[in-house]
Amino acid sequence: MEPVLLPDAEHMHEEASPALHPDLAELAFLLGTWVGEGDGEWPGTEPFTYSEEMRFEDVGDTFLTYAQRSWSPDDGSAIHLERGFVRPAGEGHVELVLAHPIGITEVAEGTVGDGALEVVSTAVGLTSTASPVTELRRRLEVRDGVLSYELHMAMREIPLMWHVRGRLTPA
Repeated sequence: MEPVLLPDAEHMHEEASPALHPDLAELAFLLGTWVGEGDGEWPGTEPFTYSEEMRFEDVGDTFLTYAQRSWSPDDGSAIHLERGFVRPAGEGHVELVLAHPIGITEVAEGTVGDGALEVVSTAVGLTSTASPVTELRRRLEVRDGVLSYELHMAMREIPLMWHVRGRLTPA
């Protein structure tokens, strides 16, 4: 198989290897470091805003690494972070495997195409002290150089609902 060349500089947001594995072609729109702002809400709390960075990196294999961190725009204190992998799962299909510091692991599957990725959790693992998350749904989309996303979440006693969304631009 011939390697797929990375998108041109207009579509890249940081240096990467000279060739992307062909299996990652549908995910190339995510590559780079993205920064911006988000907002969210959750029952029992006031609506909130946050600053955020997401990084999708090619490491020369058949997956992308993913790192996310958010912090208070007021004092810079950490709010949340996630680490994991975005894995192609055949044409038009994708898997997401993440670890969260709130004691959960997330395995999600879904679709990718036309600059958008949409996944639904197929498994949520919990430690004995974890937040009681039962389901997660995510949609990420890149349009006109802006990565926008929404995350929906359910917990025991709380049905699936919109939780956070953000708009990020290349760093």
